[in-house]
Amino acid sequence: MSTSIIIADDHPLILKGLNDFLLEKEFNVIASAKNGKEAFTLINAHQPDIAILDIQMPILTGLQVAEKCKAEELNTKIIIITFEKSEDIYNKAKSLGIYGYILKEFAIAEIENCIASVLQEKSYFSPELIEYLEIKETPEALKTLTDAEMKVFKLTAENKTAKEIANILFISDRTVEKHKSNIRTKLKLESKANSIVLYAKEYEEFLSKYT
Repeated sequence: MSTSIIIADDHPLILKGLNDFLLEKEFNVIASAKNGKEAFTLINAHQPDIAILDIQMPILTGLQVAEKCKAEELNTKIIIITFEKSEDIYNKAKSLGIYGYILKEFAIAEIENCIASVLQEKSYFSPELIEYLEIKETPEALKTLTDAEMKVFKLTAENKTAKEIANILFISDRTVEKHKSNIRTKLKLESKANSIVLYAKEYEEFLSKYT
């Protein structure tokens, strides 16, 4: 059974181009919409596998449609298409669990790969977007740190001494060292004093967002 898709864009030419391309590739395009409200109504009614949404649409934007789908716990996977290279949109898309973010100028070239990734539960973001934003994905190893270890990691990255970290976090020097030891083990770092700092330099952008 072919993948069911709903598409929404307020530009008739883009909508038609996308529709024709997907039909040519034998995807099951069950409906199309010219605004966000219509798109959400169709998604709610048909619950397709995938919805491909323009970001800038009348009544509801693509992101607002995604927000409503998330609130309603709909299983449709959302792909957004836009001309905008925006870190705010990228972060918002990630927070809403949006699976794909494609730049319109590459839409026809990338949409098949994007759909294939999404159907395998993998997110797809236009390589040009990632390159433009210079986004470094958070390494899996960093996600294994506990909240306490993450705080010690961040403060160590700021060149704070164990004593300073202990004072800031109201813990003992020994506990700080224990956390550091755990961090090195989890991140597979050498036991050198500055190994955590050197590693952290690579992920300053991620750390600056961690509070």
